Amino acid sequence: MISITEKTLQDLQFPTVLETISAGCNTDIGKEKALQITPFRDKETLMQSLMQTSEYVSSFENNNAIPNHGFDAITHEIKFLAIEDSFLEVGSFRKIANLSSTTNFLLNFLRKFDDYYPNLNARASRVELTKDIITHIDAIVDKYGEIKDNASPALLSIRQNMNLVRGKVNQSFGVALTQYNGLGYLDDIKESFVQNRRVLAVLAMYRRKVKGSILGSSKTGSIAYIEPEATLKYSRELANLEYEEKEEITRILKNLSNIIRPYLPLLIEYQDFLSDIDVVAGKAKYANRINGILPTITEERRLFFREAYHPILYLNNKQKNEVTHPQTIELKQENRIIVISGPNAGGKTISLKTVGLLQLMLQSGILIPVHERSETFLFDRILTDIGDNQSIENHLSTYSYRLKNMNYFLKKCNKKTMFLIDEFGTGSDPELGGALAEIFLEEFYHREAFGIITTHYSNLKILANELPFATNANMMFDEKSLEPMYKLALGQAGSSFTFEVAQKNGIPFGLINRAKKKIEVGKVRFDKTIATLQKERSKLEKTSLNLKEEETRAREESKKMENINTRIQQKLESYQELYDSNQKIIYIGQKIDDIAEKYFNNKNKKELIGEFLKIVEIENSKRKKATPKEVKAKVEKQKEVIAEVQVKVEEIRKEKKEKKLKPVIEKPKPILKVGDRVRMLDGRSVGSIDSIEKNKATVNYGIFTSKVSLDELEFVEAGKK
Repeated sequence: MISITEKTLQDLQFPTVLETISAGCNTDIGKEKALQITPFRDKETLMQSLMQTSEYVSSFENNNAIPNHGFDAITHEIKFLAIEDSFLEVGSFRKIANLSSTTNFLLNFLRKFDDYYPNLNARASRVELTKDIITHIDAIVDKYGEIKDNASPALLSIRQNMNLVRGKVNQSFGVALTQYNGLGYLDDIKESFVQNRRVLAVLAMYRRKVKGSILGSSKTGSIAYIEPEATLKYSRELANLEYEEKEEITRILKNLSNIIRPYLPLLIEYQDFLSDIDVVAGKAKYANRINGILPTITEERRLFFREAYHPILYLNNKQKNEVTHPQTIELKQENRIIVISGPNAGGKTISLKTVGLLQLMLQSGILIPVHERSETFLFDRILTDIGDNQSIENHLSTYSYRLKNMNYFLKKCNKKTMFLIDEFGTGSDPELGGALAEIFLEEFYHREAFGIITTHYSNLKILANELPFATNANMMFDEKSLEPMYKLALGQAGSSFTFEVAQKNGIPFGLINRAKKKIEVGKVRFDKTIATLQKERSKLEKTSLNLKEEETRAREESKKMENINTRIQQKLESYQELYDSNQKIIYIGQKIDDIAEKYFNNKNKKELIGEFLKIVEIENSKRKKATPKEVKAKVEKQKEVIAEVQVKVEEIRKEKKEKKLKPVIEKPKPILKVGDRVRMLDGRSVGSIDSIEKNKATVNYGIFTSKVSLDELEFVEAGKK
């Protein structure tokens, strides 16, 4: 069972990640749930959560985007419905109807697009889909959150009577207004409203002459607000109807509350479902910002984070337009502990935190920013000891606290544990603290735990070099500028560059030399050797990179040459077929010429026709009748060959022009004469020179002749091709 302490969550800044995810949620309940995310305790639930988030991320790019799932929380309404005989206000029913409508729409959508969102639909399939809640509420409450007139027959009758009485009130008031205005009893404003009732604005001196009820006066007392006597009786009737309306609405709301009350568990489930989807959406938005993906999760004990980014650092640097350097880290059974060393501010702690935070995020159902070929397995525990954990409450020093922490590690550490320790062994005497840290490291090693530690202690670097399944690593440092490169290099311990950094920061050279004399010569030599090795490693890496580039280019050239050779071979075969065909035609032509000459001498037509038919029959016996399709294919092939030859000729001409531009040391050429065997400088066919005129030779290739410049020919010795 997975168990990760609150201390580990704090050490790895997991709450900061949750705050960012929470900010991406749309609802208050979703925001609260996001802040409560913790590592999952079983793999099946974890994988469902990861796949749901991955599916939601995919919805950002496909045409079937997940619809809006925002809602107003009904926590208050749920509490009231749980109380027997209580009833909700009309606005609460509108919120419940909207919640039900949103849930039903989302459930139908996920069912329809199950191929796209199988895991989200699996979560949705646990929720009941019903329109009964919406139907009951829509029969009573309109879309503006008001009780409908036809919510009950009694309410409809009351409101109809109220409309009639309001008409009588307005009519009687209009008569009184006209009457008293004509008599000059009214102020310029003529009328007003007091206690939601329409009144005449009567000048104080005439208030006794106006029949009605005085409901108030102006601040100065110059105006008296009087409801006319004719209107008064209708106002009382309207007040009675309003009271009856209120009573009827209360009865309707109580009845509706009783109808909706049995659906209380379903409403709780609806709110829980939509808030869960809101959290998934928040995680998906966060994954989109950090380029998070779902790496392969294996049963094999291997953690391989390729090109991994620390998400908090990545977002901060992105906001500042600064570069974030990715790290590639691998832990496996044959290399289960990494000891990272190197100068301060070089990125050791960030590398350590990156691995821990990404593993923690993944086990909490959050996608992580790594290369798609990354993979990992699930740890039962992640133990951390990062930073200065001095305990004021318990009056413990930093070292005492760290020892207490190591004791906890020793109790819990096993082969399903990953431990992360920053500045291992510090806080005490270097030699004594280093020796104790060495023993702890050996113990973690023998328990087959996976771990990453950072340290400056030489004995821990040596131990990591001696243990077969542990390895050293260092944060690379530019030996010229003495600036960190923020790149983790596995396989070699790192120098702290203590004196080099001190010198760069202006510490006098004399003081540095005195400091060197204060410590053991062996220690200085050891640190210097490590620094030299780091420099050599950096050079070797650059050389290796250049060699890889050269090798890649060589492979590409080799592939090009292979393709060219294949094409040339195909063309040679085509040329050979063409040559054989031409030779055959020449032979037949010679035979016909002999027959023609014989006929010229003896004029024997019968013999001529017989000889000619004999030649035709011999040639036809060699032929196979081609189908129209084969004939067409042959013609197309010939056209293709001719086109390729033309392209190649153009390429050769271009190469010749380029060669002419390059300075070439020419060898003395033999003087060519008629009868010499020659060939083109870039060709293979051998011919003989028939004649030479004005630096141009007529070369006979047997099938055809060609005029070529003597500069483009080379002499071929007898017996050579």
